[in-house]
Amino acid sequence: MTAVTLTRRQRTVLGKAGSILLNIPFVLLIMTPLLYTFMMSVMPAEELYSRFWPTRMDFVSYLDVFTKTMIPRHILNSFIVAGTVTILQMITCSMAAFSFSFLNFRGRQFVFMCILATMMVPWEATIISNYLTVSKWGWLDTYHVLILPYGCGAMGVFLMRQNYLTFAKELHEAAKLDGCSNWRFLATIVIPLARPSLGALGAYVFLQQWNNYLWPLLVTNSDKVRTVQIGVAQMYDIDSESIALMMAAVIVTLVPSLSIFVFMQKNLINGLMAGAVKG
Repeated sequence: MTAVTLTRRQRTVLGKAGSILLNIPFVLLIMTPLLYTFMMSVMPAEELYSRFWPTRMDFVSYLDVFTKTMIPRHILNSFIVAGTVTILQMITCSMAAFSFSFLNFRGRQFVFMCILATMMVPWEATIISNYLTVSKWGWLDTYHVLILPYGCGAMGVFLMRQNYLTFAKELHEAAKLDGCSNWRFLATIVIPLARPSLGALGAYVFLQQWNNYLWPLLVTNSDKVRTVQIGVAQMYDIDSESIALMMAAVIVTLVPSLSIFVFMQKNLINGLMAGAVKG
């Protein structure tokens, strides 16, 4: 009996094929709710409760989402809020992380520990006091009440600081000897080197803000500033004839977040792991 000897390339191919086969059931399990939602969005009204697969696909619900509902306005609001918060956090977290990584000042570790401690406080524990504060300031039903409370985050400061700690301290010292200011050093040297972590932070914050629900629900009262998650939730109390319209709105809402996750998945993982090992 002759033993079969596999080359390293063949073992690699077989290993990848085995991994794909093992993951297929999990992919099907995860995709089933999304597939079912899509099928309901293109299913005629008379078949909604009698079939899983429609006899014909009717995409009129997707046209109605953009012509007969306020979902387009809500999507625009979500892009404005999520995009602005993402830019703000990328700027503020980068500057805060730079001060905790490269600057020596009294109480640096204590202040950083206080920032990390805020991560252990649930947002729900402070939401009432925050609501009373912004209500007293007259900020309700405005863009800045959706943006400014999220302008900086402890998670972003921690992520960027861990990445900055991998940079050699001699780099900063050499830049100072050449007359480079801290602002210039941050903008021209640190930020370009930290692009993977900065991209991961941007993707994480955008997805978080796009899916934010509770705070926008409390502080908005009109379609002028309501985000898309609130708009979709308002469609749940409609009659059965409009279920296809609601499902189409759900699919439209998922497209931006799924696109970011699919196309930036590698950058997101690499950025989150960039500061995992200090060296």
